[in-house]
Amino acid sequence: MAEVTWPTIGLSYGGDYNPEQWSEDVWLEDVELMREAGVNLVSVGIFAWGSLEPREGQFEFGWLDRVLELLHGAGIAVDLATPTASPPIWLHRKHPDILPVSRTGQRYAQGGRLGWCASHPTWREHSLRIVRTLAERYGDHPAVRMWHVGNEFGGGNRLCYCDHSAAHFQRWLAQRFTTIDALNAAWGTAFWGHRYAGFDDVLPPRDAESPGNPSLELDYRRFASDALLEQYRAERAVLRELSPDRPATTNFMVGRGPHVVDYAGWAADMDLLANDHYTYTDDDARAQDVAFAADRMRGLSRGAPWLLMEHSTSAVSWQPRNRAKDPGELARNSLAHVARGSDGAMFFQWRQSASGAEQFHSAMVPHAGRDTRLWREVVELGATLRDLSDRGLRNTRTEPARVALIMDDAAGWAWQAGPKPHHDLDLNAVARAYHRALWERNVLVDVVPPGTDLDGYAVVLVPGLFLVDGDLPARLRAAANDGAQVVVGFLSGIVDAHNRVVLGGYPGAFRDLLGVVAEEFRPLRDDQSATLDNGWTATAWTEHVRLAADDTETVAAYTDGAIEGLPAVTRRPLGTQDGAAWYVSARLDEAALGELLTRVTEAAAVVPTADAPPGVEVVRRIGDDGVSFLFAFNHSGAEVTVLPVGADPVRLAAGAATVVQEARR
Repeated sequence: MAEVTWPTIGLSYGGDYNPEQWSEDVWLEDVELMREAGVNLVSVGIFAWGSLEPREGQFEFGWLDRVLELLHGAGIAVDLATPTASPPIWLHRKHPDILPVSRTGQRYAQGGRLGWCASHPTWREHSLRIVRTLAERYGDHPAVRMWHVGNEFGGGNRLCYCDHSAAHFQRWLAQRFTTIDALNAAWGTAFWGHRYAGFDDVLPPRDAESPGNPSLELDYRRFASDALLEQYRAERAVLRELSPDRPATTNFMVGRGPHVVDYAGWAADMDLLANDHYTYTDDDARAQDVAFAADRMRGLSRGAPWLLMEHSTSAVSWQPRNRAKDPGELARNSLAHVARGSDGAMFFQWRQSASGAEQFHSAMVPHAGRDTRLWREVVELGATLRDLSDRGLRNTRTEPARVALIMDDAAGWAWQAGPKPHHDLDLNAVARAYHRALWERNVLVDVVPPGTDLDGYAVVLVPGLFLVDGDLPARLRAAANDGAQVVVGFLSGIVDAHNRVVLGGYPGAFRDLLGVVAEEFRPLRDDQSATLDNGWTATAWTEHVRLAADDTETVAAYTDGAIEGLPAVTRRPLGTQDGAAWYVSARLDEAALGELLTRVTEAAAVVPTADAPPGVEVVRRIGDDGVSFLFAFNHSGAEVTVLPVGADPVRLAAGAATVVQEARR
């Protein structure tokens, strides 16, 4: 990813600003409050198409002109949006067929957002017209420091199944497969006699009376991501023509996954990467969820700085129970993203809305106004980020991780497509369990896509990578031969790029690397568990495994039932530098997985970031000049002591966060 001009001089701080919701006297107060809070960047115009063009061809730019001048005069940079996330009502009234169609054939009504089909030519025409109009007017405006293309592409997890999408999908398939015979072979359409005579026979996977073809389902997910990427590229092309010196991006939603959009495939099209991340009330490890998303963003950006474009100051409005954040949680969440590579902390939104669908979504300025704990924490965080900027934090990067965890949205789509041996098993949750075990031990992990260069990683984790395409098995073998510890989890390498099972025994693509063959899956009931001969416990998943190479050894064996005595966890030494390939055929519980990964990291000589008591998260950012900053987050219920390098010990209260500048290295 090429080096770009960052939109702010220091760390970016601010959020979505929607002045069209408020009267002009409120704008003046907003600017004064932004100065008080230390805001230096706001995203403007994301949902403003209906205010900019209230009737077709009738533009009202005066209000936006005044807003940009106000912000520029206050020294606040603008991330100006193309307002294509939310088409105006007149466009839906005139062209209702641009609205998406559900899998069941129902066309959605106006009134939501993202109300458009990426394959519709009328939508493309109108969306690019408003982008061109904005870029011609504001492309060189001094307030505009970055372009925000659309918003949360794929948001709402709704794909379009309309006839325009079907025709686009057929063209996409013709480019991918060239001949219909090749498609039939790849998808195995002989099953149930579903052979196609031509590409125009292929329809999107709309609702049918029985499960559809998993290969069709998978390729439609790929197509839907590519169709949205075409829309992004078309808007960005207009901006590059008319505003070439401003970077352009859109906000990813990297989180639990698998995502609607294949973010790994989109990353190269971003001038800088940005992410929206929200925690969940029902998550018992929200702090680790923040770390997991940030580590995945860092993996996608390949170490380059990225931007936390949205998160919440407190409660959101779209979960069954919308909890308010505890005192200090706003700062902990924000600084955790910064610690792991974001060069800023942005929120949705600046001022909490009085009306509309998200009126109870928290904001930097809450309904209750300035005399609130929340506003005081917003101001305090702004001061912290200014101080870190003044001390040179933007010239640092998160220290290089020595552990890589491989994840892939397409692999997640493949697992979701069609009936599977365990319908309630969330493979992304399995991956997150591996990450959590190391997060609790303060071992930094890069969460990376399968195509990532693995050089420099001492440990490579492959948990639940259901689909494997390309040369990943060979690259994992090369890493192990060079001394890395490679850990492959159950349900990895099971299918190929077309969602066809790799024959010969599980784990398919990784069988030869690991020196094992799993003959049969043996999922467990919710009330069952399995005990291993070293005392470890497994739930949800076990397998009938046999050793298939003389040098593969059993680390732990099953002690129960039909697979008693068979390997559960194996290790195969490879190369001449103490590398090894491990296979974990069971879903180990938290304690067992932690013990296993401790053994793996010790074998790889991977050590924690710093000395810290249990319940304390530490992350380091370092600069080329030897300056380093240690971020510490106390998630425990008691005061603790943290030991930075070359600095005095730091007492950290329960729930507190701090950033300590360490001695030069």
